[in-house]
Amino acid sequence: MEKKLPQLIEETLASFPKKQPLRLMFQDEARFGRISDCCYCWCKRPMRPLVKAMLSHQYVYAYAAVSPQDGRLDSLVLPEVNGQWMNEFLIEIASRYPDENIVMVVDGAGWHKSKRFAMPANLKLLYLPAYSPELNPQEHIWEELREKSFYNKTFDSLDLLEEHLMESLRVMEAQHDTIKSIAGWDWIIKAISNGN
Repeated sequence: MEKKLPQLIEETLASFPKKQPLRLMFQDEARFGRISDCCYCWCKRPMRPLVKAMLSHQYVYAYAAVSPQDGRLDSLVLPEVNGQWMNEFLIEIASRYPDENIVMVVDGAGWHKSKRFAMPANLKLLYLPAYSPELNPQEHIWEELREKSFYNKTFDSLDLLEEHLMESLRVMEAQHDTIKSIAGWDWIIKAISNGN
């Protein structure tokens, strides 16, 4: 993927009906639930930190796409992962960037390949090779979000979890420099430069 990305971008750009600037995005979904992630934390001696733990099988899902070139992060919190909700996400992202042609890199999940997508004219999907999450910078965005906003936290209800997730995503979406530092990998930036 690293070597082929400039050529894939060029071929994909040629297939758009209208010539517009390129926005390369990497997309992924993540599950957030009421099962708490406990980790070590610091405190002064002789205190010993106490962390609540919770085991409850209730989840919400975050769909997000990152633009490595400018650090933009776009997200939606949705109830499930499936073709219908993926299509809603794609339509929403396309409407946020109507004057750009979006090449969205996705993994091979079944709901990313639905034949029922009402694909927006300014958005095309590009698929990562199988079993290669390490090529998707959005995976690192999830790690950052979990580390900064979810470790050692419990939620009394799914609604409270969802509110916390949406607020955490809003905060992250506003941090373009941080997002760019996480997702702006050299080989991706070079591919974008070659594709424009």
